[in-house]
Amino acid sequence: MDDPVLHILVVDDNHEIRELLGKYLLKQGLRASLAANAAEARKLIKERSVDLVVLDIMMPGEDGLSLCRHLRERTQIPVILLTAMAEETDRIIGLEMGADDYLTKPFNPRELLARIKAVLRRSNSLPPGRDVIDEDQIFFDRWRLNVKQRELVNTDNVVVPLSTAEFRLLKAFLDHPGHVLSRDQLMDLTRGREAEVFDRSIDNQVSRLRRKVELDPKQPQLIKTVWGGGYTLVSDISRGNR
Repeated sequence: MDDPVLHILVVDDNHEIRELLGKYLLKQGLRASLAANAAEARKLIKERSVDLVVLDIMMPGEDGLSLCRHLRERTQIPVILLTAMAEETDRIIGLEMGADDYLTKPFNPRELLARIKAVLRRSNSLPPGRDVIDEDQIFFDRWRLNVKQRELVNTDNVVVPLSTAEFRLLKAFLDHPGHVLSRDQLMDLTRGREAEVFDRSIDNQVSRLRRKVELDPKQPQLIKTVWGGGYTLVSDISRGNR
């Protein structure tokens, strides 16, 4: 964590908070970039490699929830949300969108640093995935996943609806094809910090997803169980438009 290469982006419209966090992170040996709004953050992320985003929910213009959704759909950059005490609903929505953690204002910068270390430790334990996901569609087996519309379509152009949890789980498999993903890794990839946001276990979610993508869910050929390890997606993947 003392490696100065690690780059933290702080996105907050409050100038004082931005500057305070930026100076504190620099003192801890991290690189820090500061953005006052979502537009500045998007520009910085395109121009530079970012290891983690500290993101305020309440901002003028595009809010933090919208930016969190954008990051989760297109990148695998970890996100820690900054929330006010009265923003519990927004906090839960942010976690459902895939934010990795949250911190309630006011907070001690040391606590934020501890959260950053924990999130990066979890993220670095995951197998390598795609850094930037800019395609509209992902093709596998006999399926086409429309990423932006979150629709699963078969070769007969029949749309199979996916719940939010099923979409995230399928996306995690498609972003790490051929890798054995443990239950804890799948939880980190799909749920963020608060597992109780969803009321079903990873195993149940895998079973539900298999019923939608497998020819025979009882003998799965796409999402296979690795005993003692977890699950793996066995399929060729292509991305883009066709």
